[in-house]
Amino acid sequence: MDTNKRKKFIKLFLSTFKLSACTFGGGFVIIPLLRQKFVDELKWIDEQEMMDLTAIAQSSPGAIAVNASIVVGYHVAGVPGALISILGTVLPPLVIISVISFFYQAFRDNAIVNMAMAGMLCGVAAVIFDVVINMAKTIFKQHRILPILVMAGSFIAVRFFSVNIMFIILACGIIGAADVWYQEKRRKEGASK
Repeated sequence: MDTNKRKKFIKLFLSTFKLSACTFGGGFVIIPLLRQKFVDELKWIDEQEMMDLTAIAQSSPGAIAVNASIVVGYHVAGVPGALISILGTVLPPLVIISVISFFYQAFRDNAIVNMAMAGMLCGVAAVIFDVVINMAKTIFKQHRILPILVMAGSFIAVRFFSVNIMFIILACGIIGAADVWYQEKRRKEGASK
């Protein structure tokens, strides 16, 4: 293996390891951190690709943090990159949860730990809100009405009608595929004239 590839693998592992170690409160928290690291800092992925990878990670079964790391790692360095990013993402919670499980009783009854968790919950809510705003901005930047309607309709269906998220994802996938097919058809018809 050449030196550049080895350095890239090490940077990928250390990046996903650090991000995973700092991701408290659920998988969506890792999305802005991945974007900051791989889009803004390392410039390995552009903004639109990150949005696409996020959509793939969210619509796939499993933990979104692991899914996002897999698709980012694969995009950056193929199958070895995906495997390295999985390892980097899974190790921190594995170690932390193992330690916590040994001292669970002390953690559960500790007032300071409970206050720290409550404080982290507020921070997590803010980070998730940031993810939602950034994803919505990307959709609005397209200046197309269909993605905006799909986003609003999905929110209304989940929030007010408690529609199962699997139906929402399936419907959004079908609408997106039909839209791409229609846009491609229009482009080809326009090119043939």
